[in-house]
Amino acid sequence: MLFNSLSFLIFLPVVYALYWLIPVKQRRIQNGLLLLASYYFYASWDWRFLFLLLFSTLLDYWSGLKIESGSSQRIRQIWFWISIGVNLGFLGIFKYYDFFAGSFANMLNSIGISCNPGFLNLVLPVGISFYTFHGLSYVIDVYYRRIKAERDPVDYALFVSFFPLLVAGPIERATHLLPQLKRERPFLRSRAVSGLRQILWGVFKKVVIADNCAELVNLVYDDFGAYPGWTLALAAVLFSFQIYGDFSGYSDIALGTARLFGVELLRNFSYPYFSRDIAEFWRRWHISLTSWFRDYLYYPLGGNRNGLKQTVRNTFIVFLVSGFWHGANWTFIAWGLLNALLFLPLLMRGTNKLNQDVVAADYAFPSISELGKMVVTFGLVTLSWVFFRAESIGDAFHFVASTFLHPLHGQNHLSTSKLVAALTCALLIGFMLWMEWIGREFTFALERVELIQSTFRRRLIYFFVLVMIGFFMQTKEFDFIYFQF
Repeated sequence: MLFNSLSFLIFLPVVYALYWLIPVKQRRIQNGLLLLASYYFYASWDWRFLFLLLFSTLLDYWSGLKIESGSSQRIRQIWFWISIGVNLGFLGIFKYYDFFAGSFANMLNSIGISCNPGFLNLVLPVGISFYTFHGLSYVIDVYYRRIKAERDPVDYALFVSFFPLLVAGPIERATHLLPQLKRERPFLRSRAVSGLRQILWGVFKKVVIADNCAELVNLVYDDFGAYPGWTLALAAVLFSFQIYGDFSGYSDIALGTARLFGVELLRNFSYPYFSRDIAEFWRRWHISLTSWFRDYLYYPLGGNRNGLKQTVRNTFIVFLVSGFWHGANWTFIAWGLLNALLFLPLLMRGTNKLNQDVVAADYAFPSISELGKMVVTFGLVTLSWVFFRAESIGDAFHFVASTFLHPLHGQNHLSTSKLVAALTCALLIGFMLWMEWIGREFTFALERVELIQSTFRRRLIYFFVLVMIGFFMQTKEFDFIYFQF
């Protein structure tokens, strides 16, 4: 069930109405309803994988209890490693087994040793990388006594499976979400309206921005060797906005939907394309994953406490693991490595913690220096996205080389209709960037609209957003990119 589908458009109001028909003081019944709705939401994709989600949930719930009540450190460690090992084992089998088997076979074949491994060809369960990380963080926090083990199985299962975040995040923490699930959540009209506004903006970014860009991006990437360099550059830029509109749009819908039920999820994006360097970009892009790796990988490795050499090592490990988390392909590892290399000069100079504030705060426009830094950062990020999007590392290098070496020459050229589509994308992206620029000091762009004094201007903005969604939703529909991760 996609957020941008008719089935979800029916599912959400039904669950919302049933939820608020339950008295606020009956919190456990509300949670039970949300849990059943979440399981239905997940099963609508493929009911067979619901059993995998249930098994993972029960394992981590039971492990948490055993770790907390363990009579010795050895017993606590046994349950800790059972949970970690089984969760990572499932993730490895479904997501990485065929990749490692194929890579190993290719290596042996390249040196003359014949190898034909058996591939599993398993369907990747949607959301497995996200709900696995929910469970891992919970078990780790219980083991290190940062939190108490959750006794209520319904509350814990809802923490793992809450449908707005189940298949593509944000990656929640038990310390943030569980306390909200254990207290009463009274209905607040202002909170519901805010949730609807964020959902609206998320749908706009997905349907109007991402799906429009996807059509041209797919066209060029599917036969990139035949297009001139300027067309490849255009496709690379459009993919930057496609993946941003797609993933941040999903996150906006998730956060807005959760707010309808009185729940605040972790913020996942904070206007990353207004960043002035790569370090700032990674503080603003997929925030829940970046902070997860910081807390559960970077800090345990030693962080920056043991000198520059160890800091550089730990930084590279985090970026490489982050790349590998995204998928079983060398392109994702190359993407992680490239981002680590782009991050390295800032780390060496000790400037990676600059630019913590909002760009051009209290000013209508950025300075020339800030604008230049944003353009350079966006260019570097766009370059890295080529490796993320390409089918192979060789294709990525070929794509980049052709962009610069053959800017005007190619066998194929965009038709007039495609050029018009590209111009339409550019205008829509311009509107999105304008909205996000004026709202950059707020959680999401449409929050700023309510402060516009002119009623006519406010209504005009909402009218334009709704008309664009209605128009493009009828013509194009693409899956969310991060469903595959």
